[in-house]
Amino acid sequence: MDNENTYLFESERLGFRNWKDSDLPLMSAVSADPEVMEFFPSITTTEQSKEFISRMNTMFDERGYCYFAVEEISSSRFIGFIGLCYQNYESEITPCVDIGWRLDKRFWQRGYATEGAQACLRYGFEVLKLESIKSIASLINIKSINVMKKIGMKKITEFNHPNLIEHEKLKRCACYEIHR
Repeated sequence: MDNENTYLFESERLGFRNWKDSDLPLMSAVSADPEVMEFFPSITTTEQSKEFISRMNTMFDERGYCYFAVEEISSSRFIGFIGLCYQNYESEITPCVDIGWRLDKRFWQRGYATEGAQACLRYGFEVLKLESIKSIASLINIKSINVMKKIGMKKITEFNHPNLIEHEKLKRCACYEIHR
């Protein structure tokens, strides 16, 4: 790995940064893993991952946040993303700032999603001065809902996600929220 990694912020074990071109094959591999993408309509293509990284870079430039590229500090290994994303799809809970994560399964069961999400909440509230942050997951995604609870979020509603209407198992979602 290159030594030019300067992080926007860190948690105990994780470094958060904007995206770079060399992340594309790594993020593509994570998002092409059926186990990682279990609670999404499908795995993503390399082109879709490229579009995602481009959207995240644009969002960071415009808003000062995105779903950040995350590295394990001790090894400088890319582990996926954890961060904040502006959401404005048509629903009762939007527009909002969403906190979310997608990690390479080799880094599961280490507490990284919880640790990283807590660091992103601090960044969102202390640096960006956001008033509230939401998180959305399909009701069947118990792992993500457990992370939401661990970081102090409270369930505010359930709704049919407009982008998941065609996916019977996924469309019913829970929205959790936390305030500064």
